[in-house]
Order: sequence, then C-alpha cells, then structure tokens
Amino acid sequence: MFQIGNTLISEEIIENDFVCNLSACKGACCVDGDAGAPLTVEETKILEEVYPKVVPYMRPQGIESVAANGTFVADEFEAGEWETPLVNGAECAYAIFEGDGMVKCAIEAAYNDGKIEWRKPVSCHLYPIRIKAYSRFVAVNYDKWHICNDACSLGKELQVPVYKFVKNALIHRFGKEWYEELETVAQRLRKT
Repeated sequence: MFQIGNTLISEEIIENDFVCNLSACKGACCVDGDAGAPLTVEETKILEEVYPKVVPYMRPQGIESVAANGTFVADEFEAGEWETPLVNGAECAYAIFEGDGMVKCAIEAAYNDGKIEWRKPVSCHLYPIRIKAYSRFVAVNYDKWHICNDACSLGKELQVPVYKFVKNALIHRFGKEWYEELETVAQRLRKT
C-alpha cells in the first residue's frame, strides 16, 4: 500500500494487468454477484433525477424492480451505503440484454445517446477497482473476480495495468493531479 493525499492505494492496481474483454464475459459483472453497483450519496440524487430518461432503455423486469424498491437501495451489509437494485436477487435493475447475450447498462445507453450527462455509477466505471471510504482515508483496492479472468489475460497480453485501464474513471473520481502522482509512483514501482 502507498498513500496519495487521503487515499491508501493497493499496489495491486499497478502490479496487475486488466482490459475488459466483453466478447468473452458478455458483461457478467452486471449479472453475477450478490449486490447491486455501489453508489455514492451524490449518485443516488443523480440517479433519481435522470431515471425518467433512463426508463425507455430498461427492461420491464428492471422497471418493476425500481418501482418496487426505488432507484437505489440500502446496502444489505454496510450501513449507510447505497447500491442499485437487483432483479430477483440477480442482475442489476439497469442491466439490458442484447440479442447476442451481451449485457449492457441502460444508464450508459442513455448517456451514449446524449439523453443524460451522467455516464454510469463511478463504481462501474472504475471496475476492477473498488473504493471504500473510511473516516480518515479512502481505500483504493483491486477486486479480483473469477469472471474477469479473460480481462486479466487480455490486459497481460496488451500490457495494460489496472490503473491505466481505468484512468478516466480515476481522474473523474480523484482528479488529474492525483492521477499524475499515481503514474509517478507506478512508474517507479514497475521498474523495480
């Protein structure tokens, strides 16, 4: 671990390679797991605001889940944390399925069509990095998940470390100056 400002960063985001391989996993991260996508408090407000423009992209099952549970729900395991609702305890309510079995995000589809200015939850944009806020610092960790084995292989083949794969999301979350400092540390660590 190393520190930049009030963040503690796992060296795993520098040591491991990663490039999403959607042709292999088909977007399984939106379907597998036991919880929805983590949301910040600010994102819960944004999601409520943009929801009417996202609905046209959603599946009926997702719309029903939001109608029953709300645009976001409390995290079952972490008090004071929020996440997207699920459909029958499985896929994210905002997941949409393409004809070829590919899973995409209704929020991002609305963004791509210029209907909203918010791309998607930063936790999705940052994956495989997970952020956890504590009272005195923010932890930045690599989340290794078996469904992403193909992404790890592709990242290794292309020699793209995790932190570079999620560069834009890290800049969005922590700022350009923070990311530049991360790159400096990464260059030093990858040389050793």
